[in-house]
Amino acid sequence: MCEIYKSYLTLHTIDEGSQQLVPVMLRLGFVVNPIAGMGGRVGLKGTDGDALEEAIARGAEPVSPRRAVEFLRRLRSLGLEPSVEVVTCPGLMGEYETASAGFSAEVLPMEVKAKTTAEDTKAAVRLMVELAVDLLVFVGGDGTARDILDAMRKMDSIPVLGVPSGVKMYSGVFAASPSDAADIVDAVIKRQADMMDFEVMDIDEDAFRRDRLSIRLYGFLRGPFVPMRLVGSKQATPETLEESENQLAIARFVVEEMDPEGVYVLGPGTTVKKVADLLGVDKTVLGVDLYRGGSVLKDVDERTILREIKGVKKVWIVVSPIGRQGMLFGRGNQQISPNVIKAVGKERIIVLATKGKIQNIEGGVLRVDTGDPDVDEMLRGYLKVITDYREWRMIQVQ
Repeated sequence: MCEIYKSYLTLHTIDEGSQQLVPVMLRLGFVVNPIAGMGGRVGLKGTDGDALEEAIARGAEPVSPRRAVEFLRRLRSLGLEPSVEVVTCPGLMGEYETASAGFSAEVLPMEVKAKTTAEDTKAAVRLMVELAVDLLVFVGGDGTARDILDAMRKMDSIPVLGVPSGVKMYSGVFAASPSDAADIVDAVIKRQADMMDFEVMDIDEDAFRRDRLSIRLYGFLRGPFVPMRLVGSKQATPETLEESENQLAIARFVVEEMDPEGVYVLGPGTTVKKVADLLGVDKTVLGVDLYRGGSVLKDVDERTILREIKGVKKVWIVVSPIGRQGMLFGRGNQQISPNVIKAVGKERIIVLATKGKIQNIEGGVLRVDTGDPDVDEMLRGYLKVITDYREWRMIQVQ
């Protein structure tokens, strides 16, 4: 029996008359981490540990409930509601979101407190495995993916798909967007998706907040694969002489073209940091900074950016896509929010990427997932990407 056929044995039955595979109801387990992603726009780079309280104090608002509803509404728009039986968690871990999207759902018999924890996610996953759901969809980030993997280590695993709602999402189990996640579920039902193992990455959030990237492979989760709907795991920039020289050449060109009266929103990454190095200012590697007139305002959040650029006519955003994923906005730089992008405009976005990074981006396209469909649509088309000194390429934003 072929592997693909095995993968869909629980989703289809054989009609005795025609001997053809006939779709049956897909039992979809649905888990929402309601606090995932809250640290992004306020510049906290995550919500693990005590960071949640600080995020709330800074005015952070929930992200996951909205992303969950977006996913579910896309399922409905695809006409999948009759084919999907949702099993979810009480309250903000899924029950409220499914009701808001117009889905009926079976609610797990578990208690969820107002302040959810990783143990709530793990308990929900174990119950869903026992109930034999066909596909587990979760809304969260890398931390949620790790919790799900922990819960499944001593149990029979089930296919998993992530709806992106965290700050970083460097693991490979995530769809490119909530809409893409719904399209993947559609492909599963239609037997158009294969199953494969995806990397789950472990990121040290304390180190991340100290501007140091500490990342390791945590394990693997099995899930549905649909080309161009998943972004894969992050690939770190190689520390080679060739790569460093390419970054420096890009930075030289950018600095030569900069307006001395302009304000520059500098995104995270080593390529953008090369620009700051040539300008003679100290920039964070993993944060977003503001440069103006020879000085830099470090590790700013959305509110600070909007305040500092208000009424300023000459503003540019300088960003570099995430390695392999090709994600330009919506992963690790949520401080550059839809409001910031609208205030600056597409024509003043400067994209930097070495030739090696461009070559390794899956599908050869850039991706955006800002959380605002209108802004995502505004960014689609082609952007000029600086790849060397006075060299650039036009690359599609999908």
